[in-house]
Amino acid sequence: MQLITNKIKAIIWDWNGTLLNDVDICISCMNVLLSKRGIKIIDRKRYIEIFTFPVKNYYENAGFDFSKEDFEVPAMEFIKLYHDSLPLAKLHPCANDVLEQFKTMGLKQFVLSAMEHTSLLKSLKDNGIYNYFEHINGIDNHYAHSKLEIGKELIKKIGFAPYEILLIGDTLHDKDVAEGLGVNFVLVAKGHQSKERLLKETPLVVDELIKVKELLS
Repeated sequence: MQLITNKIKAIIWDWNGTLLNDVDICISCMNVLLSKRGIKIIDRKRYIEIFTFPVKNYYENAGFDFSKEDFEVPAMEFIKLYHDSLPLAKLHPCANDVLEQFKTMGLKQFVLSAMEHTSLLKSLKDNGIYNYFEHINGIDNHYAHSKLEIGKELIKKIGFAPYEILLIGDTLHDKDVAEGLGVNFVLVAKGHQSKERLLKETPLVVDELIKVKELLS
């Protein structure tokens, strides 16, 4: 793996799964919804193989039948359960160290997330890392649609050329967003999709968040 590390001036962070280790609470919340509907629950192995964007497709992969109910019904049930459980989710190990290292290196840091914006701000503050970021961009609803459009707005705020920006995420959607924005990217295989899925589409995958720090050191 090789990045043009000496030219990177800005980092765009994904939040869920990349800095925040929320996979287990996502599985737990989804299983409440599945059990309620008599659908087979999922384990972590199954989850990281079927999770995808748009999340409606993930729900269908999990067994939901949207000819029987509207997607918005389980989606809002999930959001409530998720936010009730959110305090249980902690940062990935080394997240603070990596953020501090990049700050010391003079890199500007930003957040681009499919999490609803107000909830995103609160979550960053609750985890004590809000002040690391120049701009924080979440979506304006709870349905986790594409981050590409808000990403385009964020690029304007950043002000650097795309080749000077590195996006760090944990899903193939982050890869697609990075390619849509024309920026560099690397994916961390400790989040919402398996390493095997990620490697099928890109070699730019690391096992641990600490490895990203090493790439840019």
